[in-house]
Amino acid sequence: MPTYGFLVALGVLLGLWISVRNSQRQGIDPEKAWNLGILVVLCGIIGAKVLYILVDLGYYTAHPREIFSLGTLQAGGVFSGGLLAALVAAIWYVRSNRMPGLATCDAFSPGLALGHAIGRVGCFAAGCCWGKQTQAFWGVSFHNPLANAWVGTPLGVPLQPTQLFESAIELGNFFLLTWLLKHKKFDGQVIGAYFFLYGFARYFLEFLRDDPGRGEVFGGAMTGTQLISILLVIAGGVLWLRRTARPAALPATR
Repeated sequence: MPTYGFLVALGVLLGLWISVRNSQRQGIDPEKAWNLGILVVLCGIIGAKVLYILVDLGYYTAHPREIFSLGTLQAGGVFSGGLLAALVAAIWYVRSNRMPGLATCDAFSPGLALGHAIGRVGCFAAGCCWGKQTQAFWGVSFHNPLANAWVGTPLGVPLQPTQLFESAIELGNFFLLTWLLKHKKFDGQVIGAYFFLYGFARYFLEFLRDDPGRGEVFGGAMTGTQLISILLVIAGGVLWLRRTARPAALPATR
């Protein structure tokens, strides 16, 4: 059984199970939570693949058959694209089924972080999403020719283990968000924290990444993923400010 596929599947299933369990504790119908989770997973996979192709559209336009090549199909895609697609799908489903939107997003946030943490270990096993060359003691060298053939991983040179860095960050996010969910003061607090924390971390991790497929914006000033990360940070801040900006309720008169 391929390690990458096993760990990604494990991350999806475990993250979904935790999300449904958290939803029940938030008073959300577990059946609707399961349906939402499955929809989000499918749209997340599609969104990650679509953005993966869009950020390197010039290459795929010149070589359209590569869209269905083994390397493209096996690539995990761009996580930010999957996150945005999943968010759009979640908004549609939640509104269609009259579920509490922000409370549902709060319930799903810890599971999303844990699933992503496990999936990034799968990326490390496959050699994708690699980092820049480094002489630091934590540098990791890949040697399997399949990693180079399928995703272009440089072989025999020490690289920044950006997959493990991101996995550790998301694992930390999982524990923090789980604690925050139990002590939250308002709906949207947990998903807002996740947007802010992940967006902030991913923006700076991009400086260590060296694999293609994240695109460039503003004349190469930043990657497309960094732009999405900034938008996530802003969205997280807005969710928190939206709560704190509300005027306090006036005391009841007697």
